[in-house]
Amino acid sequence: MRITRGADYAIRLAYCLAIHGSMVGTRQLAEETGVTQRFTLKILQSLVQSGIVTSQQGKKGGYRLNRDPHEISVGLLVELIDGPVEINHCLNACFDCTHMGEDKNGCEFHLAFQSVNEAIREQLYALTLDQFLPKKESEETE
Repeated sequence: MRITRGADYAIRLAYCLAIHGSMVGTRQLAEETGVTQRFTLKILQSLVQSGIVTSQQGKKGGYRLNRDPHEISVGLLVELIDGPVEINHCLNACFDCTHMGEDKNGCEFHLAFQSVNEAIREQLYALTLDQFLPKKESEETE
């Protein structure tokens, strides 16, 4: 399993929006994240459709997070862009196993892959954007 470039860019763009905490234009987002403006727009469209990001047109328009950074997980962003995390094709409900037929739970490999897959998803969903934000001075002195 590999996180695609699109999912990586979605994480970068959401992180950039979290740092700003306000409306940010496409050009600025593209420059700060190193993502082309064309790809930035494509990813932002998916983030807006999902409700993670909101957009506003006009002179003071741009994009901003529509949720608090602690509510946005890396897992959510990855699965939004890449689809469900599946380390093996046998984990897909539509997959017809040529070895076990419909009884996938009788296959030791399937069960092992399923366990590893669940652990990966848990780890990705445990990582939230706020964990990566720079610490505020008040938090550093505590």
